[in-house]
Amino acid sequence: MKRIGFQFKIKHDRLAEYKEHHQHVWPEMLDALREAGWHNYSLFMRADGLIFGYFESEENLAVALAKMEATEINARWQEFMTPFSDSNARPDEGFTELEGYFHLD
Repeated sequence: MKRIGFQFKIKHDRLAEYKEHHQHVWPEMLDALREAGWHNYSLFMRADGLIFGYFESEENLAVALAKMEATEINARWQEFMTPFSDSNARPDEGFTELEGYFHLD
C-alpha cells in the first residue's frame, strides 16, 4: 500500500464553508472514493487555506485521480468545490504531490 500526500489551496474567506461541506460529503462520493481504492483518506487545513491531504492506495496519485476522474459523481463534486479553490480550477486539478521520506510504524 502506498502512502500519498498532497496539497492544494482553498480561498481563505471560504474556509469555514468548505470545511462544513466536508462534514456532509455526499454518500455517492464516499462510495466512489472507496471503490477507486482510496483508504485512510484525511484532509488537514492550515489557517491560510493550505490543505494537506493523505490517503493510502495500491496505485500512485495519478492513477488514483484517474480512477476518480472516470466517475460522474466526482465531476459533480469537483464542480461544486471549484468556487472554493484558490486557483479557481477544480481542486483535484491543483493537487501537488508531496514526497514521503519518513514513516514510523
